[in-house]
Amino acid sequence: MDGGAKMNDAKKTLIDAAQRAAQAAYAPYSDYQVGAALLFEDGAIITGTNVENASYGLTLCAETVAVARAFGEGRRGGLTAVAVVGPKDKGDGSPITPCGRCRQTLNEIAGLGGTDPVIYCVGNEEVREVALSQLLPHAFGPDHLAPKG
Repeated sequence: MDGGAKMNDAKKTLIDAAQRAAQAAYAPYSDYQVGAALLFEDGAIITGTNVENASYGLTLCAETVAVARAFGEGRRGGLTAVAVVGPKDKGDGSPITPCGRCRQTLNEIAGLGGTDPVIYCVGNEEVREVALSQLLPHAFGPDHLAPKG
């Protein structure tokens, strides 16, 4: 991965956590298991997996589940990195990225701590590293809702 460069321990640990999370996915309709892992400044890792629903619009993405878990644990900011993995045997093997809704969800928790986390988009042979601000330029956030004054 990463063009043959040795992956640092923190990055590997985060990606491994996302891969373990993907194994618990509930994906009976798409058969596309996704795992996400969030790394916080204090070293905590919180994972999520996609949860599908027969009413497709109610499906939850792995990143959204992980962010909801983080909020449920009282975390408000401090997000430094995210790993997102999909199944190795589906698609063309290229790195997957968070969908638009997940980018916005990640932006919310990152914005609370003023961070711009790196997103590790994992594929079969490559890990693409992209800042959240690059995935979601000109993001809508809490500052847009603040009263003028």
